[in-house]
Amino acid sequence: MKLHPQILEKEGKNEFVVLPYEEYQALMELMHDYEDLRDLREAKEESKKDKSIPLEKIISNL
Repeated sequence: MKLHPQILEKEGKNEFVVLPYEEYQALMELMHDYEDLRDLREAKEESKKDKSIPLEKIISNL
């Protein structure tokens, strides 16, 4: 993704970044996707210790 940031300085130091709104939205979507992936990986790791149930048994119980 190509970003077009505008850096704003305060007292000679970089203080803020301004992005076009579309780029901001794209970055937010990427961050949400990453958080979802991290949550999925954590859930998979936690479920490794759980006993699995075959799909056929679940279906027959329904």
